[in-house]
Amino acid sequence: MKKKQRTLVIGDIHGAYRALLQCLERSEFDYKKDKLICLGDVVDGWSETVEAIEELLKIKNLIYIIGNHCTWARDWLKFGSTPSLWTMQGGQATLNSYLRLPDKDRLKVMKRHLNFFDRGVYYYVMDNKLFVHGGFNWHQPIEDTSNYDHTWDRNMWVTANYYAIYKNNKDNKMGDYDDIFIGHSTTSSYDKTLKPVHACNVWNLDQGAGYEGRLTIMDVYSKEYWQSEKVNTLYPEEKGR
Repeated sequence: MKKKQRTLVIGDIHGAYRALLQCLERSEFDYKKDKLICLGDVVDGWSETVEAIEELLKIKNLIYIIGNHCTWARDWLKFGSTPSLWTMQGGQATLNSYLRLPDKDRLKVMKRHLNFFDRGVYYYVMDNKLFVHGGFNWHQPIEDTSNYDHTWDRNMWVTANYYAIYKNNKDNKMGDYDDIFIGHSTTSSYDKTLKPVHACNVWNLDQGAGYEGRLTIMDVYSKEYWQSEKVNTLYPEEKGR
């Protein structure tokens, strides 16, 4: 029987290559057939950013969403900029990941990864489902929201939680989309279940993989999901972000 193509979405990886492998293996992801939508921030946190990007490059049908950490890493790859705000928030681990490469390979890998980021998009829409790293102004079309807000916005997620939890209005929608999938706003600090958090029509898949949480991958239609082990147990000698 011919296997049907699936579309899966994965949260913020933050250099956790081992967690990425677990999610792909546990979801039985097909690198040649299935589609993977990555919600951004593959960089900054754990020590294996290079390996994580190389793994994503193996996926034939990959949609990569640009996150706020991606813009910092891209600026370093392109211009050599290393603002302290970046290096203090996981960027140093990304730098170290490239500096560990043999001298003869480093420039080639950096060019390949810069191209990876340059091919990324700030949002993606399919079947009335929106995928964006941070958020957008749901009172207007998403194309009218700035790329800065696409990568940094938390107001949409805060508002969705307000309606769902405090107003008990779970049917309220952020825009006209059936589902919105985001990362960026880590849920592990207040939801100790470490499960994906659903508020109104928004699914938050950042369960703290950059810290002591889990990495999440989800089927966008069935909402079945798979998770890694707690990422700090996969990197016991490191601190993460």
